Amino acid sequence: MIRSMTGFARRESSGLWGVLSWELRTVNHRFLDLSLRLPDGLGALEGPVRARIQAKLARGRVDAWLRYQPAAGEGLRLNSALALELHGIGAELAEIWEQPDARFSSFEALRWPGMVSVAGTDPEALEQETLDLLDIALGELQAARAREGESLGRILTERLDAIGALTRTLREHLPELEAALRARLQARLADLALQVEQSRWEQELVFYLQRQDVAEELDRLDTHLLEVRRTLAQREAMGRRLDFLIQELNREANTLASKAGDAAMSLGAVELKVLIEQIREQVQNVE
Repeated sequence: MIRSMTGFARRESSGLWGVLSWELRTVNHRFLDLSLRLPDGLGALEGPVRARIQAKLARGRVDAWLRYQPAAGEGLRLNSALALELHGIGAELAEIWEQPDARFSSFEALRWPGMVSVAGTDPEALEQETLDLLDIALGELQAARAREGESLGRILTERLDAIGALTRTLREHLPELEAALRARLQARLADLALQVEQSRWEQELVFYLQRQDVAEELDRLDTHLLEVRRTLAQREAMGRRLDFLIQELNREANTLASKAGDAAMSLGAVELKVLIEQIREQVQNVE
């Protein structure tokens, strides 16, 4: 099953504690690159949030933004005991280092896990609600990426079918190409007015045909096409493997173009490269 790396999801939940909303956006990226923004009071959730997202997504640039609006009268509350403890530790460090200014700033202290909480709200219940809402948003994000993946799958299948049809046409053209190459070599020898022994003539012909033979390249193209189709049928992330297979397809098309013995084979190789490039562009968005 193909999943795109492009997607968007937004989920909101409200209760006595206020309003929570998650916004998730994903775009193409070679690896999983997560940018996370959490409001004051919920910074301690960064680890669990990252773990949940990493468990669901394999590749892509992910922007995850949590907004929290406390209910009226439910302002933020400072953990005074923790603040005093950090202040004491800062003073001790300043004395040890003999640097009077080496203390925690107010901004740094506020970022400390558990320093700020929501007044009148059960912190554990709020955190659990936040994680549950994230799971729902991730489910919607995956559904959106799957729908986009279906569209990608149709495009890729069309291009793969076109490449398969083209390789069959080129393979059917091989006997005609061989006959043309044989006639060309005979004409060249006749122009040179050379008398060549039959055995030597056959050796030269075999050598000449081997240099122009593209049957192996066509066979390898078919093999790579089968592997691409097999990969597309898998359920796990496949983008990196598809990247590699497209490189192999392109390598065979380049070799085919360099060995093309006539205009039909040359034009076929160009068309192959065009189709492979179209596939490569689409594969960049596959997870």
